[in-house]
Amino acid sequence: MRTAARHVIPASPPKRSRIGDLRMRVVYRGLAVAAAVAVAAATLVAVLPSEPDEVAAGPVTAPPTAPPSSGPAPTPVVAPGQRASPSPGVSLAPGYTAMDALYADPRVPRLSRGIKRMAMRDPGKRYLKDRRTGLAVPRLPRPWKVYGAAPFTTRQLLPKQRGTPLRGVFVTCPLPIMEQRSPRDTALLAARWTLNHHPEGSRITWLASQPVKRGWMLVYRVTYGKRTSRAAVLIMDGGMSKPGLAFVSVPDSQREKWRDVGRVASGMRVLG
Repeated sequence: MRTAARHVIPASPPKRSRIGDLRMRVVYRGLAVAAAVAVAAATLVAVLPSEPDEVAAGPVTAPPTAPPSSGPAPTPVVAPGQRASPSPGVSLAPGYTAMDALYADPRVPRLSRGIKRMAMRDPGKRYLKDRRTGLAVPRLPRPWKVYGAAPFTTRQLLPKQRGTPLRGVFVTCPLPIMEQRSPRDTALLAARWTLNHHPEGSRITWLASQPVKRGWMLVYRVTYGKRTSRAAVLIMDGGMSKPGLAFVSVPDSQREKWRDVGRVASGMRVLG
């Protein structure tokens, strides 16, 4: 007797749980978001500087240019009804100019109308050609000597003296500061700039102020402690992109050469 084959219905495969897949998708998506955030943060760190740059209002050596400030200048704190004055060597607040900084500098007094003119000496016959400024520069008599000019464009020096680093110096270069509307104001700022080349704590006393052909000249005494120097600065347009600057200074230890300050003032000429 044949036994009828039993029809066995195969059992359906067990259903896979979707919980694991769901969790992995969430993990992958979270990892992708975290990676994007990390890339954005790295980019932000690369773009933003660690500290903002600052612009010094004080003068600089010839002829670098100060970088622009990456942040707003600080606003000065003043009492009601008073106008703030920027201190020398700090950033200018918005609305203040280089002339404001000059007038706030205690080392440089106001140039009054009572300052006399200086009698000009007869110019010499020997000159150096400064083609970067377009000026003919008086070649001063011995013991002045021409030296390598850098970072200026011409340079003449008196001999060194024992016991002091100070010596007479006469240099020219393109204007190392921002030109102002009037040659007089430009010369004032240039005189302030020359204090970088005098001992620390130097102060100016005006001796003479007058126009010259295509520019302006200032003669002044520089006081530092118990010592002094006689100095002059002259701004003259030599037809180049910037006016030329001539600066001469002679310490009191070489006072017998103070007359050469007048030779510089009267001898500067435009090439041509």
